[in-house]
Amino acid sequence: MSKIVVITGCSAGLGIAIAVQAAQKGHKVYATMRNISKRAALDEAAAAAQVTLEVLPLDVADTASVNICLEKIFTKEGRIDVLINNAGSGFVRSTEQASEEDIAWIMNVNFMGVVRTTKAVIGHMREARSGHIINISSVGGLVGQPFNEVYCASKFAVEGYTESLACYVQPTFGINFTSVEPGGIRSEFANAALAHVQASGGMLQDEYLPIIQKYIGGAQARGDSAYQSCDEVAAVVIDCMEAKNPPIRTRTSDWSNKFCELKTAADPDGLLLQKQVYDTFLA
Repeated sequence: MSKIVVITGCSAGLGIAIAVQAAQKGHKVYATMRNISKRAALDEAAAAAQVTLEVLPLDVADTASVNICLEKIFTKEGRIDVLINNAGSGFVRSTEQASEEDIAWIMNVNFMGVVRTTKAVIGHMREARSGHIINISSVGGLVGQPFNEVYCASKFAVEGYTESLACYVQPTFGINFTSVEPGGIRSEFANAALAHVQASGGMLQDEYLPIIQKYIGGAQARGDSAYQSCDEVAAVVIDCMEAKNPPIRTRTSDWSNKFCELKTAADPDGLLLQKQVYDTFLA
């Protein structure tokens, strides 16, 4: 059955891959982005795949933009079956070096952006007793990592938000929630994070410098063993979207599964924990 699918952050990388693959599966896709003047890469990918996408402006950091865009889709289609919260940004900076403005920015985009879009669709999905909200998280939402404490905090927030909604909204109103947890992705995402570091003062010449140099060197050395293509991660997202009983959480590669194993081995898909929480508080 064809679904109405809305995806945020479709100007580059993973968002483009998800949009194209969803359209190839026969779904009607609304590919959104903050600035539609940056749609060239999306249009090129859609043309190459011979698929049609609806492109609309949606800035996850702006509540009015979110509400206007999603209400437009609801008015036209009468429903949204799947919301994929893909928009986000990386951030590499120690707590000492990060400004409060930077911290507020990354939390606003990565966490509050998910909350804004969810708030805009969840009432409609509740009334329909149907829907699926997929949040693109990260292994950084399960395991804290060097120089990524602010980024990881934003993704830990997404994980807690997803788990909490899944424990009571899903069994009561039939809305599915999934957190997708990639490891590294070969895309513009990492480059954008490092570009932000350079734009905000670069690598500071302080006691953290040799540690961050080691961190960056290790990331480069891991290479293809850790990093996936956007298409590989998008395929996992599409599988979740089309699953009859989707997981609460899923990693996207053998590397990401192994990296998170100490936290996920007892309950890889989160369904056991969902039942335990529901039984504890609501049974």
